[in-house]
Parts: sequence; C-alpha cells; structure tokens
Amino acid sequence: MWQEKIWDADAAQRYDTPGSGMFAPEVLGPTVDRLARLAGDGAALEFAIGTGRVAVPLAERGVPVTGIELSSPMVEQLRTKVDEATIPVIMGDMATTVAPGKYTLVYLVYNTISNLLTQEEQVQCFRNAARHLAPGGRFVIELWVPELRELPPGRTATVWQSEPGYIGLDTYDVLRQHVVSHHFRFDETQRARLFRSPHRYVWPAELDLMAQLAGFEPEARHADWSGTEFTAESRSHVSVYRIPPA
Repeated sequence: MWQEKIWDADAAQRYDTPGSGMFAPEVLGPTVDRLARLAGDGAALEFAIGTGRVAVPLAERGVPVTGIELSSPMVEQLRTKVDEATIPVIMGDMATTVAPGKYTLVYLVYNTISNLLTQEEQVQCFRNAARHLAPGGRFVIELWVPELRELPPGRTATVWQSEPGYIGLDTYDVLRQHVVSHHFRFDETQRARLFRSPHRYVWPAELDLMAQLAGFEPEARHADWSGTEFTAESRSHVSVYRIPPA
C-alpha cells in the first residue's frame, strides 16, 4: 500500500473530527502550546502537514508555518481552512523534499515518521530536518512505543483501543519491524468501515541513533506534550532534538 493511495480523497474527507479524538482541546492544546514555545520568534516547518490539524492553530498563535505534504487531497482539505499565503505547502515526501528558507523548528506529529517504511527513509527524514534548521534549531517527533510486550509467543496482533463504535488493532511483522494499523468503525448495523495504514515502528533508542547520524543532539523526551515523565510504561513519547548552536 503506497501512502498516496492510503491518504486519498475519502481519507482526507474523514480525517478531521473537530472537537474530538486528536482534535479534542485537551489533545491539541498542549501540542500547540509546546510547539509555539519551541519555535520562539522563528518559523516552523511541519513534515506531513496533512489537513492542518496542528499547523492552523499554531499559525493562529503567530508562528509562521510552512508545510511539506505528499497527499493532494489532504492539502485540498487544508485549503478549506487557510490559503497558500497563510500556510505555504510544498508537495512531496518528508524524507527528501526541500522547503525554502531556514527554520527554528521542524516537527512531525502523531506517529507520522513511521509512515516511512524503511530505516533508510527514516534516516533521510532526520537529515532533511537538519538541512532546514538554523543553528540551535529543534526537530520534534511524536511517536508511539511499539507494544511488543503485549505479544505472547505465536500471536501477531494487539488491540490498542476498544470503545463503542470503534476498535483499533495492530498486526506486527517483527522480522521486518513493520506494523499495520487497522481501524474498524461501526454502528448498530452489520456493516463496518475499515481503514488500514502500514508503518515501520521505531524504538526510542533507534530514533536517538538516527538523530545522531544527522548531527542532532538529544534535548528532551517526555511521555506527552504536557511534559509528563517518560518511563518504561509510557505508550508514546515526544522527543526533542537540537542542532548544535554555531
């Protein structure tokens, strides 16, 4: 499954869930607060900007935001919110596409680096972030921690969320370090809607090595955007890497 096919017009139309899910104020608010502080007086670049879930409120906070995005339908959905002058978007993949200018902040949210399905592409993504950053600039990644401890011998799937009308499960290929996320949405009828997306999962330590290869220094790692301590039980992390000052 290629990313262009996954993030098609149908996915773009269903992506936004205003006020709920990842658009809930308690989720989005701390994300934008932290990114605004990290951007400071500079500009921000979002890899895989999508429909602008984070970029739009960040720009409303006064941070100049540019995006890189592979999916035309996702950008079309973004354009229903803001125009090109407000948030410019360069079409292309986040591992190799270059945006004009230098930035104090490059960021990747909601597990998006795992959409790159090889280690080589993920390393290229770090190097691409580094090439866009001014000295002292930061690269921020939000990523889940692989739940391999939930897999007993012989099993390849974990259910990571189950609630009325929704079941989310992941199927793992531990040999290739791949996982496919399956999102089932259903109602009182016998019909269900399935959305699947492939990922390459990355351990925090592997992420740190990718950063080192691209010339970054580790600055911080927390369990969430609010700064909760990252522990062995954390299910996700927000990691901040910095280009050394000149």
